[in-house]
Amino acid sequence: MCGRFCLTTPLATLASKLGAPLPPGLARHYAPRLQVRPGEPLLALRQEHGRDEVALMLWGLLPDWVKDPAGANRSINARAETVATKPSFRAAWRHRRCLLPADGFYEWSGASSGRRPWLIRRRDGAPFWLGGLWERWIGADGSELESCCVLTTAPNALIKPLHDRLPVVVPDGLEQAWMAPCDGPELRALVPLMEPWDPLGWEALPQGGQVELPI
Repeated sequence: MCGRFCLTTPLATLASKLGAPLPPGLARHYAPRLQVRPGEPLLALRQEHGRDEVALMLWGLLPDWVKDPAGANRSINARAETVATKPSFRAAWRHRRCLLPADGFYEWSGASSGRRPWLIRRRDGAPFWLGGLWERWIGADGSELESCCVLTTAPNALIKPLHDRLPVVVPDGLEQAWMAPCDGPELRALVPLMEPWDPLGWEALPQGGQVELPI
């Protein structure tokens, strides 16, 4: 599971990586966050109508077929192995893939009574892309809610001692291939991007316990 990540990159640096116009007013409200939690708004890069755009979405995917969002189960993660077939995710997998900027994510190790947080990040501190899915829920009154989730896969050698799941990280340079709606062979060509990634150039740093456990 990926239940916490961080985004501390300055907005000017982040804007260059996103490469698309920022939502109105974001420059006034953006603040670096050591913890991004489920249910909170986060930045996402997506493609709509053939154009890249940056959006603010809530972390916790709400399928468009849900009648009442108040009591709905909202997934913060989707397993790469079943994303193409599970009803909650299969349409988004084909048509609504997104990229979530982060510069680190957290995992926990140890017994339940004393679990220890670890920060996993690139050694150079640069931001990277978490692979995600997004949905737009529209209510009977025309209200809209946009939400997303993080894709996870089997752990690599760095994460395996800490956890049995790993967030999908999409390499730089493959943004357009990841976000463009597709099906058939083009969609199947994206499956290797969801395999455990090479941990070379990454590190896992123990934290002092200040990072709260995910629910």
